[in-house]
Amino acid sequence: MDSTANGAQSTIKSEDERVRLLKRTALREVNLNPSMQDTSKDSSLKRHTALIKRIRQSLAVEGRDQILKEIDLLSLGKYIDEIAGAVVEGISRCKTERDVWAAVEIISSLHQRFVTTFTPALLVALSSAISAPNRAALNALTTEQREREENSRVIRQRPVVRVCSELALVGVIKDSPGRSGGEWMMKAMKELLSNDPGLTSLPLLTTFLKSYSRPYLGITGSTSSKQVPSKSNTSVGGAESDATYPSLTGGPDELVEQDIRDRFKRMVEGYYDTVCKKLVIEHKRLQEQDKRNHEAYIRSGEIFEDRQQAYEKMTKGYEKLLSSCQALSEQLYLPLPPLPTISQKSDSILIGSNNLNHPEDADEIMSTGGKWEDEEERRFYEDVQDLKDFAPSSVLGIDVPEQEEHEETEKQRLDREEEEVKKLEEELHKLEQNVIEPTTWNSPLDNDDEDDVPTPTPQTPKVATPPLSPHMAPQGPSQLLTALLLRLPDATNRALMDQAAIDFAFLNSKAARKRLVKFLAQVPKNRTDLLPHYSRLVATLNKYMPDVGTDLVAILDEEFRYLQRKKNVVKELAEVRLKNITYLSNLTKFRIVPFHLILHIFKVCLDDFSGVNIENIALLLEGCGRFLLRTEETSQRFGTMLELMRRKQSLQHFDQRQLLLLENAYYQCNPPERVPRQKKHRSNMELFIRHLVYDVLSKKTIDKVLKLIRKLDWDNDEVRLTLHKVFTKPWKFTYGNVCLMAMLTNDLQRYRPAFAIAVVDQVLEDVRRGLEQNVYSTNQRRLAVMKYLGELYIYRLLSSGIIFDTLWSLVMFGHPDGRPIPKKLVPLDMPDDFFRVRLVCVLLDTCGMCFDRGTQKRKLDNFLVFFQYYIHCKDPLPLDVDFMVSDSFEAVRPKLQLAKTIEEAAVAVDEMFSAAYQNTALGDDSGDDSEDEGERLHGDEGEGEEEDDAADQTSQSNERAPSPDQEVVLSASNSMQDNLGPSEEAEAEFAKELAKMVTDTSGDSRKVDKKTALALWDSSVLPPTVRRKKIEDGDEENELSELNRPDIMAFTVLTKRGNKQHVR
Repeated sequence: MDSTANGAQSTIKSEDERVRLLKRTALREVNLNPSMQDTSKDSSLKRHTALIKRIRQSLAVEGRDQILKEIDLLSLGKYIDEIAGAVVEGISRCKTERDVWAAVEIISSLHQRFVTTFTPALLVALSSAISAPNRAALNALTTEQREREENSRVIRQRPVVRVCSELALVGVIKDSPGRSGGEWMMKAMKELLSNDPGLTSLPLLTTFLKSYSRPYLGITGSTSSKQVPSKSNTSVGGAESDATYPSLTGGPDELVEQDIRDRFKRMVEGYYDTVCKKLVIEHKRLQEQDKRNHEAYIRSGEIFEDRQQAYEKMTKGYEKLLSSCQALSEQLYLPLPPLPTISQKSDSILIGSNNLNHPEDADEIMSTGGKWEDEEERRFYEDVQDLKDFAPSSVLGIDVPEQEEHEETEKQRLDREEEEVKKLEEELHKLEQNVIEPTTWNSPLDNDDEDDVPTPTPQTPKVATPPLSPHMAPQGPSQLLTALLLRLPDATNRALMDQAAIDFAFLNSKAARKRLVKFLAQVPKNRTDLLPHYSRLVATLNKYMPDVGTDLVAILDEEFRYLQRKKNVVKELAEVRLKNITYLSNLTKFRIVPFHLILHIFKVCLDDFSGVNIENIALLLEGCGRFLLRTEETSQRFGTMLELMRRKQSLQHFDQRQLLLLENAYYQCNPPERVPRQKKHRSNMELFIRHLVYDVLSKKTIDKVLKLIRKLDWDNDEVRLTLHKVFTKPWKFTYGNVCLMAMLTNDLQRYRPAFAIAVVDQVLEDVRRGLEQNVYSTNQRRLAVMKYLGELYIYRLLSSGIIFDTLWSLVMFGHPDGRPIPKKLVPLDMPDDFFRVRLVCVLLDTCGMCFDRGTQKRKLDNFLVFFQYYIHCKDPLPLDVDFMVSDSFEAVRPKLQLAKTIEEAAVAVDEMFSAAYQNTALGDDSGDDSEDEGERLHGDEGEGEEEDDAADQTSQSNERAPSPDQEVVLSASNSMQDNLGPSEEAEAEFAKELAKMVTDTSGDSRKVDKKTALALWDSSVLPPTVRRKKIEDGDEENELSELNRPDIMAFTVLTKRGNKQHVR
């Protein structure tokens, strides 16, 4: 079925081509032999103007008949130039094949009447319409403007190319009398393609080949298979070969001469080879860019927008080039170039090894002892572009070797022999069918002088470099070179420098190379950043222009010798020495500087191992030492020199700066071997728990995380151990999530009280360990632990006593008798170590605002007095620590007067201790902690009862639901007590507190007698409802009578929740 359908399609295509050939042949005969026409025509200006306007609007098939009628009726002789310009404009609006043929008929009609006047003017206009664009004008535009201009040019030139191709076939365009216009068309296409470095004219060539490959190139082939067979299938029978490969026919009915077709075909095939090379290069660049994007994603976790846009732009250009190359391959019946078959994804995953492109260098690059520090550096110094892929051989001065010429000649001879054999087989086949057709084909030897048509190269623009500005467009080689040299200081990346090398290749001459070397040798002293890029430029040019590298190295060598003679001039020539050594190091890594020369320079500096030569050796080791030590040609000799340098370094005396220079340079050149870091293996459960805490946990997801953690298997030792590790390492959380971890620990306390206790114990242990060890590397961890401790207090997991114990231990631990002494050297807390001050500030900032009432307020005030004394015992605070202390005092005690000197602080401390001792002796401080703690725990609940229900609902909708009430767990010691009533100490505390509550120590209370005091007590303490009820019911007498009974004690229980009092 498929073969039948393909055969029918091939037959239809052959029939269409035969019809076109007949139409072209008939029109060609008329154009070559125009008939004499009557000269008496209408010369009306109005009708001529209308005709020109109609032609300018369109030459499509819709207006063909009317235009042809007007051409026959009007004189037109005075308006030839206007008509020629209008025809070119009308051609640009021809879209389909019928429109193109209608335009050809109209032009042929004008040609038949005005052969000597209209046709030359038309050829000039058509040549200008399909000429290559002005590269200087395009380079003056921005990238987006240039793309839009190129796209619009291709759209304008596509119908013009088709019409010109038809005119060359029908005899309007002729190379000479008796010949077709095939050579004119070939030269036009060659000029269009040769001046197109961006391959923007590829669609024009594709359009041309799609419609005119048969008459101009002689290519005919079966459409049954678009896939070109591989070379292994070329040994099949002749019939199968004819059905697959194109054939060249040289029959007498061809409209283009055989020699023109052969030359045209070779030119297009050469251009196709160049496009294929460009496709392979772009394919590699795209894969490398994809690999770099993947590496960047691994390093930073994201691909930046500019990198992503560049990759998308590169992908779009590659896909466009690939589609054009595939179209050329189908039209020319040539195979596509072999592209790497490994997918980009698999290529990108193997980041570390780079096994695909450079398997022999993979271990060397990525290991510690590799020649290059990373893959990017290796690409910069080793992946140097080949100018032969971008510039013609004649510009680079390359002579084709005799062997290559011999191989090319032999290949052409074999191609001619195969062609002759095919033609002979065709003739024998026709003789067997009694259809004898005389064939006239020229000897291949007659066309030897015509085979030297150079192949157009898409990277050979006539105008090499863009001008500096649109107002100044240099034209001569000297001006172009000047503009190029002025651009070099701004070419600070690989792409710009590689483009500069291509531009210089088109200006290549001995004088230009001398100017370039002189310019490269005169780099400003403060622009050492240009030296690697200039070295890459020299390395790119050095392959085809070796005198550039040789002359530059000679200049730098002479400069080094001069600097050695001026060793006593240290400061004035320091930047010159830096530039000279850095330049030589970069050229060495590009293998421009001979190895013996750079080793000699190193030896000269080593012989006089003092003064400026120490800096020279350090610069050499940092610049190219790693390369020389790991290059096979220089490894042994340079290693010996390094050992000699280390011996001299150990025997001589250097200052600290020189020693540091040499040590850093040596270990950068020869870093010590390190054991590769082993990846820690974690179980799936551990990974899940870490994911919940480190990644998922947030204000909105804390309830979800709590439910998932509760669902874990808490009987499993691994789960409990993992949870304990995660909850006791707050330095691994984000700083904002420390409070969430404390909240989560509080929620888990109801269900796992032992777990919460273990977490608090471990946090306190970490605080104590930090004070005992005082290791600088753990400071960040200690800050996180202190923040975590304060958050645990806020969520009621520990008491205020633990917080105050921690605060006092921070300012007293390690000091003799727990009392800091000014300027006293204590190993655990030196005077210039302010980290404990930071810890105190973090803890105060976290939970200091909770100590604002009762005994806790007094305790915090006492601590702040001592804390000021502790600060004055230190050296003067740095600015950041001073600001932190000020902010902490402002947060907890805004109105506190700070001590200005250590004497004031010491006096305040003595007074504070004296007052504390007196209060302790009187017993006034005992028992207040529980009251203040209870007020802090229940204060929010009491205030919340007075608020409206609507406000409660609003606040609850915006905030997380409160944790469930904590269950009361009786300890073993309490549950085993024989007497559950209050102890003697509790009774004494209760009596004391009751006395405080009843007795008012103010001056006004002393003036009130006992009866008035009891009345005030009754009116102020008892709620009004109770008092009213007692008055109405007359319970006072009954109450007094009941009180007199010995076996009954009447009492009223008064409780308070928030601001409301309850009696029962």
